[in-house]
Amino acid sequence: MEFREVVRRRRMVRRFEDRAVPQDALERILDAASRAPSAGFSQGQRVVVVTDRDMRRRLGELCGESDEDERWGRWVSTCGVQLVPCVSENVYHRRYRETDKVDESGTEIDWPVPYWWMDIGCTVENILLAAVDEGLGAGFAGTDREGWTQAKALLGIPDEFAPVGVMPIGYPLPDVKSPSLERGKVPMSEFALRERW
Repeated sequence: MEFREVVRRRRMVRRFEDRAVPQDALERILDAASRAPSAGFSQGQRVVVVTDRDMRRRLGELCGESDEDERWGRWVSTCGVQLVPCVSENVYHRRYRETDKVDESGTEIDWPVPYWWMDIGCTVENILLAAVDEGLGAGFAGTDREGWTQAKALLGIPDEFAPVGVMPIGYPLPDVKSPSLERGKVPMSEFALRERW
């Protein structure tokens, strides 16, 4: 599939067939995720792969899914696989204390932007696009602080890593369009500001 077509087709999927994602497709998605940029090649991103049905159900419940949800149902757990992207701010600080990254006084830079969040966002986007390229769909779900604490314990995520979401991936089924889409896209003239704001 051409890149523009992949980008055009990308959307958040909230209803999947209950069947496994082929291992070769999953490996290509993970390869794409691993190729996301990272400041200073810090590589502070990680992805937890969850295929076990019970684990997927438990993560889905931590994200608030339930049988009573008439619109979406159990969309986080009824999928082929879940990916849980995580990032460590500490990995970036350690990298930027290395000799090729410190300033003239030997000090770590004063981070003007928390680039670790930007980099994990790039990882997430690579996953979303790679899923489409494989003929699959992907969604993105989150939870509250207590939910993340429980998810970290469930998945054995080390303290220094922060999970940013649960991404169900699988074969998409027709689903209900999100009411958020009624807002419409911001016009290009508002989105892209030429030369100056």
